[in-house]
Amino acid sequence: MKLATLKNGSRDGRLLLVSRNLRQALDVGHIAATLQAAIENWDQVEPRLQALYRELNEGRAAGAFAFDPTCVAAPLPRVYQWLDGSAFLSHGELMQKAFNLDPIEGVERIPLMYQGAGDDFLGSRDDIPSPSERYGIDFEGEFAVLLDEVPMGCPAESATGHIKLILQLNDVSLRALAPREMKTGFGFLQAKPSSSFAAVAVTPDELGDAWRDGRVHLPLHVEWNGEWFGNPHGGQMHFGFHQLIAHAALTRRLCAGTVIGSGTVSNKERGVGSACISERRAIEMVEHGEPRTGFMHFGDRVRMDVLDSDGQSIFGGIDQRVVAAPTPGDSPCA
Repeated sequence: MKLATLKNGSRDGRLLLVSRNLRQALDVGHIAATLQAAIENWDQVEPRLQALYRELNEGRAAGAFAFDPTCVAAPLPRVYQWLDGSAFLSHGELMQKAFNLDPIEGVERIPLMYQGAGDDFLGSRDDIPSPSERYGIDFEGEFAVLLDEVPMGCPAESATGHIKLILQLNDVSLRALAPREMKTGFGFLQAKPSSSFAAVAVTPDELGDAWRDGRVHLPLHVEWNGEWFGNPHGGQMHFGFHQLIAHAALTRRLCAGTVIGSGTVSNKERGVGSACISERRAIEMVEHGEPRTGFMHFGDRVRMDVLDSDGQSIFGGIDQRVVAAPTPGDSPCA
């Protein structure tokens, strides 16, 4: 099943059911007005949504209309809890080597994770606004999971059952602002502007055999300004999502609607490229002694997608342009 959120002028939009081929959509607000409402009542609404999903895919759903990814927000435009991990250890190892950093104790046993700001997510075709090119604008291709309520102390072997939907995202980063925030030990804030999510969230069964061991066993295809940038494989996560969930829930329950990210998709094989500019720069530092690739400029475009065995987009992809943010005088909050 595939779900999206129609932009309707409200903060949380209106829930849509989207056909498997991403061509048709159906307003299902009469079942659950928003995705947050659906996830909070999943056991009750999921069977009704699945029944309509079958009708939609068979062309029998009354009221179906053409699906337009430019008209949808992030599947969840805002969340109560956004946690992002760094589950691809090859990414951290490369950064450590490039910048001569001390190894993090226990990194192979204990997942790295920070609590991010989930109050303002961008849609898959929304522009990425930034105050300045000097901040080192970067994209980061990731996967994420959307959870129902998880009890405190939930073990990893039980955590998979709490994963209701899988998402694809661009975790935008401002690299020039990150070093100071990392040194403080308080986590990211200014270095992490609004993240962007692909058009639809999908139930795990939509991935078929590609969803196993709490991992998405598919490549993430990334293009920057129309040129190939990388296609790292999601199956190389060191920690599966079930392990990330158990880590996050060790000392607290997780509310329904919590989103947990994988961190930058990264592989040890250099030939598959990267899912973020910072990693390419680190490779250049190791190989050439200095970075040769700059960060994004206003007008640059990034595309990310995940394809099934037939070459069909699973999540609807991401296609975004970087733009200058409104000046303070133009802002409604000024």
